Amino acid sequence: MKILQKLSHFRISRYYKLLFVVVDVVLLNSATLLSALARFGNLDKLLSKEEKTISLLAILIWVALLLQKDSNRSVRVEPIESILWRTIKKISIHAALVSIFVVYLKYTDISRLRLVYFYMIFFGLLMFSRYFSMKLLKYVRAKGYNFKTFIIVGANESGEKIRKVLAKDLTYGYRFLGFFDERKEGKIVDPALIIGKFEGIETFLEENEVDEMYVALHIDNIEIINELTRICEQKMVRIKFIPDFQLYTKASKVEVAFYENTPVLMFRTEPLEFASNRLLKKIFDVCFSSLVILLIFPWLFPIITIIIKLESRGPVFFKQKRSGRDNRSFVCLKFRSMYVNGLAHNKQAEKGDSRITKFGAFIRKTSIDELPQFLNVFWGDMSVVGPRPHMVNLAKEYSDLINNYLVRQYAKPGITGWAQVNGYRGETKVLSDMENRVEYDIWYIENWSFLLDIKIIVKTVINIFKGEENAY
Repeated sequence: MKILQKLSHFRISRYYKLLFVVVDVVLLNSATLLSALARFGNLDKLLSKEEKTISLLAILIWVALLLQKDSNRSVRVEPIESILWRTIKKISIHAALVSIFVVYLKYTDISRLRLVYFYMIFFGLLMFSRYFSMKLLKYVRAKGYNFKTFIIVGANESGEKIRKVLAKDLTYGYRFLGFFDERKEGKIVDPALIIGKFEGIETFLEENEVDEMYVALHIDNIEIINELTRICEQKMVRIKFIPDFQLYTKASKVEVAFYENTPVLMFRTEPLEFASNRLLKKIFDVCFSSLVILLIFPWLFPIITIIIKLESRGPVFFKQKRSGRDNRSFVCLKFRSMYVNGLAHNKQAEKGDSRITKFGAFIRKTSIDELPQFLNVFWGDMSVVGPRPHMVNLAKEYSDLINNYLVRQYAKPGITGWAQVNGYRGETKVLSDMENRVEYDIWYIENWSFLLDIKIIVKTVINIFKGEENAY
């Protein structure tokens, strides 16, 4: 504990970037050695000119990637999923660049299998080191060391939100000292947490060790904000501002972009607006749908076709116009699960619906009726994961009833989605059912990641085997 006490007096974060690079270079070289042992059983092959050149290039490329913005940031409240995804992107870029050099330099003696081993081992070592460092820092902070003290100016909703975020978990390493506000009473903030008025801030900073100040004041208080900035710069306290976005939007997330030096506020983040993310999702959709079409369709489709034809008259496939991305309609495919009827394009399926055939009930319960939609995915009308497409007339009806309904149309519709794996599928009996579904769909659009798509697919498979109450 004495060691931790001594270390806590140093600002280790100042040296974090250098330490991060050094540790990663050690791990990279370790992965090189281990991959050679795994591939050849000895280190002799690493002594060749080609292997030495590629090893040196691997180090230089990785260091260059680490020095990019946000590559080695230390965010106290960052989840492990964010670190995992960032590491996957960096290591993918590294592998691509090394491969280009191997081909360009015509290094035919470089073992491709050794490189595969290298990246598998390197990725494992990287994630272990990231996870271990997070756990170590959380342990140190939980013991009361390596923390940052902060105050909040503005005892309002925005100020209370940031206090709850930073103070809810000791392992984040923040210690809240109090609010400063002109009012001593309020329904939002506990009056006991308000320790002074604006004029007392400078004295408080002189008498106490404060690392950060969060300002949650309206822009009308510009004179006070300017004075707080002056005080913080004189007292070496880092000042951070919490813009009151709720004046403009109720979105859970917003994005600020800079057009030259002008900040522009956007209501919500959309990861899929980035070309690299769209390309990744597209590649996954094409590969995943191709595997399903090649491995499952040839033997399952004939069986389902025969049963549908034997049970009732009508086509094997049910085709329906549905709303897609940017509210453009497309023809959605399903296996026919109902008797041919005149209400199919206007009325949702209900529990105990007499229009549903016996086999239709089974394929609806197990989601087998959705399998033809992998053709829609392959053609580009749909994605494997995304907001479920609704009938055109249903989309028009709900867009008039729910203000943000059409936001869900920013993304391609999916065979499964975040709303569906959270229980919002099937018939929407009351308006609140659709409102909840829309909220989940918008959350998905704002928080998309490749790992989230994988998570949704896994949960979908689990739900199919468990059975879902609303699947009818």
